[in-house]
Amino acid sequence: MVPAPLPAPAYGRDTLADLLPAVGRALGVADFADASPHVVLPAAQRVCFVLVDGMGELLLAARSGHTGTMRRWRSDGLHRVLTAGFPTTTATSMGLLGTGLPPGGHGLVGYEVLDPDRDRLLNELQWDTAVDPRRWQPHTTLFQRVAAAGVDVVRVAPPHFDGSGLTEAALRGGRFVGTPERLEARVDAAVDAVRSAPHQLTYLYWGRLDHTGHGAGVDSGEWTAELERVDEALATLARRLPRGTLLVVTADHGMVDVPAAQRLDLAREPDLLAGVRHVGGEPRTVQLYTGPGAARAVAETWRQRFGASAEVLLRAEAVAAGWFGPVEDRVSGRIGDVLAVMRDDLAVVNSRTMRPETLRLVGQHGALSDAERLVPLFTVPC
Repeated sequence: MVPAPLPAPAYGRDTLADLLPAVGRALGVADFADASPHVVLPAAQRVCFVLVDGMGELLLAARSGHTGTMRRWRSDGLHRVLTAGFPTTTATSMGLLGTGLPPGGHGLVGYEVLDPDRDRLLNELQWDTAVDPRRWQPHTTLFQRVAAAGVDVVRVAPPHFDGSGLTEAALRGGRFVGTPERLEARVDAAVDAVRSAPHQLTYLYWGRLDHTGHGAGVDSGEWTAELERVDEALATLARRLPRGTLLVVTADHGMVDVPAAQRLDLAREPDLLAGVRHVGGEPRTVQLYTGPGAARAVAETWRQRFGASAEVLLRAEAVAAGWFGPVEDRVSGRIGDVLAVMRDDLAVVNSRTMRPETLRLVGQHGALSDAERLVPLFTVPC
């Protein structure tokens, strides 16, 4: 039986791209009056927006016994489900959140993607000083638009995020407050920021849950313990925020554990590299950049190798399927000539090019399973 096509994100309805425009409208910013009617938030003069990296909806629901605060919010009707874009990876999701555009518009189309001008891969998390992030992603960000309307915008995150390539590309705007890598310190900074102005938007990022999932796996006791810490911190934050503040909590993607035996190593599969110039993307969604005229042959080789375990499409097919939304001309060449999206709990690695610590990662994301693409949204009036 041929499996059904993988679901394309519903850009313009219930994705992460639709969330910050809804925040702007909740803050009364006229520039967002035409935001998607599918995500509607209560009006508020202050909003505290929390992004918990890696806190997928299915993972959270499975551990509801460890998250008393979020379980209560869920039962109180303060919860709904959104979807990440494609691929389900942090850089792409930050582009959705920061610009309100699908990946084909903001151009952050994966973890590692081709820079066509240099014919080199760009890691969109670590970045490269040779690439100007404001040219790579030239659209005005939502933070810039909110700040231009007179709302005080503060971004609370690790100090090294300030001025980083991804921050400048997707999340520029307002002022930045760097805090130590302690969740309590980040909560303190967020509360201070929210209290600093009567019309205010604070963004708080927390990444340790994602790091724990990658290193130990989402089925580990370590991941559950970190989730408990997040839940406790959110309870503290909600309690300390000024009355009338709207607390918004979401995530950028979920995650699946991939056993070592389920990781296909390209170093041992030379046939899969025939006709391939660059291997980009991520282990769950591989983006292949091929030699001239080789794309169809490469796609066929990968289809035969993976069968029903992966969906393999040419770039034009992926674009036509709506995975990236409308694709601007400047973005098209960044997308792989061939894309292989894992359906089963598989990952594709390359021991010749990847660092040993990367090869050992347990938790993975990037594909379109529900565990990876569904994220929670909590909207809590304080």
